[in-house]
Amino acid sequence: MHRIALLSVVIALAPAPASGRAGQRPRAEARCAPDNGGITLPSGFCATIFADSLAQPRHLVVAPNGDVFVALSGGGVMALRDRNGDGIADERNKIGTARATEVALFDGYLYTENGTDILRYKLAAGSLTPTGEAEEVVTGLPPKGHGAKSFTIARNGSLYVNVGSRTNSCQSSDRTPEVAGVDPCTELETRAGIWRFDARKLHQTQAQGEHFARGIRNAVAITINPRDGDLYVMQHGRDQLGSGPANWPKLYNAEQGAELPAEEMFHVKQGDDFGWPYCYFDPDQKKKVLAPEYGGDGKEVGRCATKKGNIAYFPAHWAPNGLLFYTGSLFPARYREGAFIAFHGSWNRAPLPQAGFNVVFQPLKNGRADGAYEIFANGFAPNLTGQSGRGSGNRRPVGLAQAPDGALYITDDASGRIWKVVSTK
Repeated sequence: MHRIALLSVVIALAPAPASGRAGQRPRAEARCAPDNGGITLPSGFCATIFADSLAQPRHLVVAPNGDVFVALSGGGVMALRDRNGDGIADERNKIGTARATEVALFDGYLYTENGTDILRYKLAAGSLTPTGEAEEVVTGLPPKGHGAKSFTIARNGSLYVNVGSRTNSCQSSDRTPEVAGVDPCTELETRAGIWRFDARKLHQTQAQGEHFARGIRNAVAITINPRDGDLYVMQHGRDQLGSGPANWPKLYNAEQGAELPAEEMFHVKQGDDFGWPYCYFDPDQKKKVLAPEYGGDGKEVGRCATKKGNIAYFPAHWAPNGLLFYTGSLFPARYREGAFIAFHGSWNRAPLPQAGFNVVFQPLKNGRADGAYEIFANGFAPNLTGQSGRGSGNRRPVGLAQAPDGALYITDDASGRIWKVVSTK
């Protein structure tokens, strides 16, 4: 059995509590940063900078005792502890070295990934340090393309893994003007979908997993909704319909390319097909239409009539990376009727201003959007200019997590920061 070496370096910035059971810590009065750490929040909310100077923090999870584990695109998982309860982490423990986007806690283990494998470490309750080396849960997932293997684990141990597409739209020559798509798209057999595995079983391969759903270009944001126990994801929509470099300049102008297609929220059931690469969602027409790589003209529906639709949609190219269904009691009750979404922000909305770079709240009712989304946290890209490209801005939200006390954590992989948001009412 191949094992991954474990690097564990503990940096203790505060003394251990003198008394109390394991996992419990004295509480100090939480305080918020005067400017909320540089972000703007609705009235009745404030934030602390929970942790700073991290190596590109992505998704995170909070343990029952309040410890925070965050995957680092810069390498490894960082365990964080707020020993005195002031909303600021004062103890850190680095776990592993592999570049990671995802992290989860399940059944006494810490789960993470390295782009091709899903790994787990044995972790005792209340501990920041795993025991032993990493174990391989799933191995040999497809590399390159949309490479981050974000995942979520259901209560029954079902491990749902996003395997993003290799290409933008399954063209025979990727991102090349007026090149037709491969038909049928062979990527769909191993990518652009969700695979289900058993979180308790080691050394699984993709072929041994269940091809749970397909036609999802890339679902960095993936989660289980605690209310119904079902899987939900946010799709990164395709690029380059009509903005530079445009793939189909004779069919779409630059402004259309900036506004097409919408980013979508999917309620995912076994066997669902959401249509990538054959289809995209047009927010003006409010329907899926046939992609130009497959003979579409921007209006024709064709084979897309048989594909499953969304339950909510958002502006094009905002790049949804985090999804959270809030269940806590700290925030007002209305936030338990919807979902928070972290948008990483765009690089390809020219000639329109680049946009996104925020956390929104989407009200939901009866399984669908109930009105317009609301900007919840903003101010993540204060230095952004209208024509900026990839990587613009010095703050880009990624991950969301709920603490046991109902607080909301937000990560930012550009500035290396985590905020802890609380209600002041």
